[in-house]
Amino acid sequence: MYVIMGGTGHVGSAVAQVLLGRGEQVTIVTRDANRAGAWRTKGAEIAEANVDDVASLRAALRRGRRAFLLNPPADTTTDTDVVERRTVANILAALEGSGLEKVVAESTGGAQPGDRIGDLSVLWELEEGLRRQSIPAAINRAAYYMSNWDSLLDVVRSRGKLPTMYAADLAIPMAAPHDLGLVAAQRLMSSLNDTGVRYVEGPERYSSADVAKAFSKALGRPVEVDVTPRDKWKEAYRGLGFSEAAADSYARMAAVSVDSAFDMPRDALRGPTTLEAYIRDLVAAS
Repeated sequence: MYVIMGGTGHVGSAVAQVLLGRGEQVTIVTRDANRAGAWRTKGAEIAEANVDDVASLRAALRRGRRAFLLNPPADTTTDTDVVERRTVANILAALEGSGLEKVVAESTGGAQPGDRIGDLSVLWELEEGLRRQSIPAAINRAAYYMSNWDSLLDVVRSRGKLPTMYAADLAIPMAAPHDLGLVAAQRLMSSLNDTGVRYVEGPERYSSADVAKAFSKALGRPVEVDVTPRDKWKEAYRGLGFSEAAADSYARMAAVSVDSAFDMPRDALRGPTTLEAYIRDLVAAS
């Protein structure tokens, strides 16, 4: 049995779908069983657990031999760093006494120690915690999710402009959530010796200009890149409804990523989904 955290989200659902497609037994962990009803029809079991309740999460993990771990994103109206650090600590605590033989954790490219730099430091703490415990752990450092562009579809369609904080010509690693899920599923099923950090990205690296071009082709209309100046990043996040603390963390995370030229090793595992195909399917589904 494989236990999947985040099974109702982009990557977790992809992990579960791959495993079910290969005839494996899967348990979806969710805080609300009503949200996961569709998984029952696909043959999965449901374990209701709350990441803020270590005992319930440990009980869910004990239902399987191997587990996919994903720290849930905090509500951006809260202090996201504080909330997500707490849930990382809870996940690590729940592993104690879980009886698992292996875990695969979703991390992020550029994970590093630091103060108030969002996922970069929060997921570094998850990585470090996994290194300190006894269960063999495989860690996937994921590239920038192509799904991060999903929420901009309506803006792009109505205004013909793609808002972005990245320079139009800055190429960065990106990956489709399904490809990230596929790699995670493969590492879940691999030997106990398949541990440690691997980077995962798409078939090539893309810029904001490439994203605009993909939207333009899919929508059949011109799309321009609308770059937000660096000194306006925090203000832009606040305009999206982020709390003061969350806006500060996200802006600092973006700055660290840009200044360090992102985290782009040559030996990354590469998924097959191109940006053009991802945007095309996004537009078609809308």
